Amino acid sequence: MTSYSPTIRRRRLSAALRQLRLDRGMSAEMVARKAGWDPSKISRIESDNWKRPRIADIQRLSDIYQVDPETREALITLARQARQRGWWEQYRDVLGDALPGLEAEAVSIHSWQPMLIPGLLQTPDYIRAICRASNVCPAETERRVDARLERQRILEAPSPPMLRVVVDESALRKPVGGLRVMVDQVRHLVEMSERENVRIQVLRDAVGAHPGMTGSFVILGYAGGQSVVYVETTAGAIFVDAETDVTKFQMLVGDLMAAASSLDESREYLQSVLESLKGSENGSVW
Repeated sequence: MTSYSPTIRRRRLSAALRQLRLDRGMSAEMVARKAGWDPSKISRIESDNWKRPRIADIQRLSDIYQVDPETREALITLARQARQRGWWEQYRDVLGDALPGLEAEAVSIHSWQPMLIPGLLQTPDYIRAICRASNVCPAETERRVDARLERQRILEAPSPPMLRVVVDESALRKPVGGLRVMVDQVRHLVEMSERENVRIQVLRDAVGAHPGMTGSFVILGYAGGQSVVYVETTAGAIFVDAETDVTKFQMLVGDLMAAASSLDESREYLQSVLESLKGSENGSVW
């Protein structure tokens, strides 16, 4: 497994090339003419709408922008790293988006997902129960489980990201997979909440209406202060990186954390839910 994210390196390369063009005062059409390319190629490169950057293209753009040898080598290194394949490529059929690639190099992850336990904290049987509810076949279900568990390995890395999640109380009361599955799932949350790089807060139902009711999202922060917001929809994923829009989501997650129970209160509540689940004979806890 690489120690970096090819997805993030590609995004950085795109941003760097766009900035170089702007610094040189050149239009995309002007660069395309000099390179002998269609202008749409410049647009794809700068908007990160490409998969595996060609080293020859980076060298050509370095010539056009007349960059110094150090910058040229840095751009080529980014291109080489961006061409590598992350572990998630083998699960493209079940992952379907770039979230694991964004997570791989994040230094912080803030997650809000009403109705469900966040993916990085789900147990295998909880994942299987969700798949069954979505009529996913057994073979694909196991691939999804494997892919999700592989994603969770970032929390075990030598320098893991700081994970902060707000768990909706309704997700704890919903018997996904039945009593046994929920006992294991809540026990896992209690155990994970004791880790230094994991912060779990519970948003209690008593809070009532709150800003997070509009839907789930994940904010991924990187060294240097850059952030990307991942928003999952039925039609596919949306990635937000415009500074003004990211700031809105950061304010939103701040409001959610302020409305949720404190870390200690949340841990105590999770423990009480676990004890109630363990003591229940028929799975009807509340």
